[in-house]
Amino acid sequence: MTAIEFNNISKQYRLGLVSTRTLSHDLNRWWAMNIRGKEDPYLKIGDTNDRSTKGESDYVWALRDIDFKVEQGDVLGIIGKNGAGKSTLLKILSKVTTPTTGTIKARGRIASLLEVGTGFHPEMTGRENIYMNGAIMGMTKAEISRKLDEIVDFSGCERYLDTPVKRYSSGMTVRLGFAIAAHLDPEILVVDEVLAVGDAEFQKKAIGKMQDVSRGEGRTVLFVSHNMASMQQLCKTGILLNNGQIEKTGNIGEVISFYQHQAVLLQKDSIIERRDRKGNGKLLLSGVVIRNQEGTPIDKIISGNSFIISIHLLNRDWTEFDQVAEMTVAINDEYGDRSLVMNNVFKDYTITFDENTSKYRVDFLIEKCPLNVGEYGMAFYLSDKFGNVIDWIDNIHTLEVEAGDFYNTGKVHRKGLGHFLVDYDVHVVR
Repeated sequence: MTAIEFNNISKQYRLGLVSTRTLSHDLNRWWAMNIRGKEDPYLKIGDTNDRSTKGESDYVWALRDIDFKVEQGDVLGIIGKNGAGKSTLLKILSKVTTPTTGTIKARGRIASLLEVGTGFHPEMTGRENIYMNGAIMGMTKAEISRKLDEIVDFSGCERYLDTPVKRYSSGMTVRLGFAIAAHLDPEILVVDEVLAVGDAEFQKKAIGKMQDVSRGEGRTVLFVSHNMASMQQLCKTGILLNNGQIEKTGNIGEVISFYQHQAVLLQKDSIIERRDRKGNGKLLLSGVVIRNQEGTPIDKIISGNSFIISIHLLNRDWTEFDQVAEMTVAINDEYGDRSLVMNNVFKDYTITFDENTSKYRVDFLIEKCPLNVGEYGMAFYLSDKFGNVIDWIDNIHTLEVEAGDFYNTGKVHRKGLGHFLVDYDVHVVR
């Protein structure tokens, strides 16, 4: 049986304003719709909600033509980069906001946890907020009282139950909010990225509870997260949103793989032109090359073989002569979990940069690749000796590992296996 049905859902915003909020646009809309019998003229305009580019219109589409169904008892994972429309979609489902076009049909009560403190009154105690949330969901006081001990025990906030919520930490607020949402018998549970605020123990409990709710009780769960490992563990099906539109649906494993592959396609553009980086930009990562031990560029790595990661840097505004820098290269698996971390500090090796040199190449040698067969992503981090971020960028390269002598079926997570290759040292690339 279908639990949720999204029909042609679109959401349009005007940047900086609510509705049109200008007399000329309001009159234009009224004239077109009420006198001429036309559709809303402002539904015909609007840019894709892409934050990285400057648009031509004051109107943007946060969501556009969303159509899909969620079956009862399914656990649906919604993934996508920031600004893709995930939270907007859940807010429309939870009736926090209304769609510009389209309708949603949902069967049963919906419990939502969209952000820290959702549905809480800060002046009320934790106990009072439990009863208030239950009443909003249509439950009687007796029904809530039967669930009270279970909610409090799950949240771990018993000591603070009669303290105003405004004095709770963000972690405590999320604990109590999730406990309320999951235990008050909703037919549909909607959970946004807020679980990332909780500690590892609570995240494990929350995922276990969502599994019980869906598998044991046949309830429907919509889950948004950037943690691909949690998505893989919890969800059956997935939807990938990109710029407010559905890019892919299907089995969660297939959707995650497609999403990870799309992320690394950013490498097609010059790394030096990437906008999704952090830092003061005095030194910039300009390229990554994977080489064998002889220094020849290679496309694939054999598990168990040696390989080199060559980091190319561009000096843009480096004026502090001979400042020590800390450089980290991280290798992540397909779910974004860290598999290898290499850092010059691990090897007690100092990196210095000369303000008069424009280019550098730094090599990391991995003497025996400990990674299992698969596709891995790489991230890069560079800071000065004072801890100031110089350049920080994710998805800089893709490593493809094939079977070799070291290959095994277990998951490998080892830190510090990277050796800073002093034979190459830090030198200028002419």
